[in-house]
Amino acid sequence: MTARGVLRDGAFRRLWAGTTVSQLGTSVAGVATPLIAVRVLDAGAFLVSLLTAVAWLPWLLVGLPAGAWMDRVARRPVMLAADVVAAVVVLSVPVAAWLGVLTMAQLLIVAMALGVATVFFSVAWTAYLPAMFDDADLVTANSVLYGTESGTQVAGPAVGGVLIAAVSAAAGLVVDGLSFLVSAACVWRIRRPERRPAVVERRGIRADIAAGARWLLRDPYLRNLMVHGAAANLALTGMNALLVVFLIRDVRVGTAAVGLLLAVAGVGGVAAASLTPLLVRRVGGARALVACKSAAGVTSLLVPWATPGPGLLLFVAGMAGVSAGAVAGNVISGSFRQAYCPPAMFGRILTCMQFVNYGAIPVGAVLGGAAAAAFGTRAALVMLSVEYALSGLIVLFGPFRGRRDLPASRSEVALAG
Repeated sequence: MTARGVLRDGAFRRLWAGTTVSQLGTSVAGVATPLIAVRVLDAGAFLVSLLTAVAWLPWLLVGLPAGAWMDRVARRPVMLAADVVAAVVVLSVPVAAWLGVLTMAQLLIVAMALGVATVFFSVAWTAYLPAMFDDADLVTANSVLYGTESGTQVAGPAVGGVLIAAVSAAAGLVVDGLSFLVSAACVWRIRRPERRPAVVERRGIRADIAAGARWLLRDPYLRNLMVHGAAANLALTGMNALLVVFLIRDVRVGTAAVGLLLAVAGVGGVAAASLTPLLVRRVGGARALVACKSAAGVTSLLVPWATPGPGLLLFVAGMAGVSAGAVAGNVISGSFRQAYCPPAMFGRILTCMQFVNYGAIPVGAVLGGAAAAAFGTRAALVMLSVEYALSGLIVLFGPFRGRRDLPASRSEVALAG
C-alpha cells in the first residue's frame, strides 16, 4: 500500500492527526522550556541540560511497567489520558508566569510530568498501529507517521522560538498546551475497534516484564539495535541538550534564529522519511538500516565547528544529516520491530528496548551538561559528536552486516517465559 492508500483510511488519518499535534506540542515544549530557562531565568548549561534529563527520566521509572500494562489494555484511552495530562502540566507554566512565581523547579517538574505522559502516549500509539495494519503495510504507515514526527521536530523549534520572541513565554505555552487538547479530540474520534493479540496466561506485571526481557536478550537483531540505541542516545542527547546554549552563547544568534536554524536542519528528516520506503525497496531493509544509522553519526561531526555567519552552514548541514539518518533509521527499525515481534508481547519487548535506549538519554543530558561546565560547550560538543559517530560501528559490525533484507517475522515463535 502506498502512502496515499494509507491516508485514505479514516481511522489512520485520525491517529495521524492526533500523533502529529501531540508530537508538535512536545517538540514546542522541548525547545520553549530551555529558551525560557536561558532567557527568563538565566539558567546555566548544566541546569538547562537537566530539563532534557528529567524529560526522559520517566522511561527509566515507568517505561517497563507501562509496556507490560499496555499489552493488557486498550491503547486509545491511554492516548486520550496522556494528552489531557500533558495539556494540564504545560498550561501550568503560563499560569505561574502570569502570577510572577515561575521557577526553575517548576520547569523541571513540568518537564518530568510531560515525559511521563509522553511515555504512555508513545507506547500506546506504537502498539496500536499493528492493530490497524498488516505487516506488509507497516513500513508505509510508519513512514507517514515518522515523517510527520520529523516534520513536527522541524516546526516545533521554529514555532517555539518565534512565539517566545514575538509574544511571550506564557502566551507561547498557552498555544502549546491547547495543542494537546486538539490531539485528544482527534484520537477520541477514532472508532475502529482494536485488533487485539491472542489472549495468553498472565502471571503478574513482573513476570510479564521478565518474559519480554528474556525474549529481547535472546534475539541478536533486537539486542544489537538496543545496544546501538543506547550508545547513540547517550551522545546525541548530550548534544541536543547543549544546542540552545551553544547557539545563543557561543555562536551568538538570537532567540527566534535558534528555532529557525533547528527547523531548517530538521528538513533532512522530513525528506528522509518520505524516501525511506523507496530506499528499502532499492537496497534492502538491512543495508538501508546500517547505512542510515552510521551516516547520522558521521555528519554530526560538523556541528561543533559552527561559527557566526556562513559558518552556520556547518551546523545546518550536520544537524540535517543527523535528522535524515536518524529518522530513516527509526522508520526502518520501528517497522521491523512491529512486524518481527509476537503481537502479544510487543508492548513488553518495545519498552524493554526503550528502557535501555531512552534510559541512556537522561544520563547523556547530564553528562553533556557536566562536560560543558568543565570544558566549555564547544569542546563538549566535539567529544559527544565523536562518540555518536563511533556508535555507528555497533550496527556496522553487528548481525545485520552482509544482509540485504531484514529477517522475517518471528510472530509465530512460541512465547518465552
